[in-house]
Amino acid sequence: MKNLNRLLPILLLVLVTSSLVAQGPGRNRIKTLKVAYITEQLGLTSSEAQNFWPVYNAHHRNLEELRRKERQQFEGIQTDMSVVLDKDADNLVSKYLLLQTEKHEIEQKFISDLKDVIPSKKIILLFRAENNFKKRLLQQYRNRRGQR
Repeated sequence: MKNLNRLLPILLLVLVTSSLVAQGPGRNRIKTLKVAYITEQLGLTSSEAQNFWPVYNAHHRNLEELRRKERQQFEGIQTDMSVVLDKDADNLVSKYLLLQTEKHEIEQKFISDLKDVIPSKKIILLFRAENNFKKRLLQQYRNRRGQR
């Protein structure tokens, strides 16, 4: 009976996810599903969730800003590298390394902030849950494309 109680929310989530993917979900639908999935996978208490989600959302805003900066810096780069000067290539590599360093710092701050909110075991579960959610989403996308 205990296993059934744990399995029921997962089955419900899978059914809801598959029906929403079939309808062509927008970012908000995916985000809502991701929130539900992560909350369930981490087993967040209400007080943990109340402290966790602001930290998690701030982290994702920081990452999105970094991605936006990356797109701006590397937008318009020649696809034909034979016309790019070595000096320009060195500059691009330096910019890339700075962005990677900034990303690493963002990740370190995120983990440090999470340690104040949830136990380390749940942080590890978070990383696993995010990866599993991405895999499921990609699989459903591939299945949907295969049906066309």
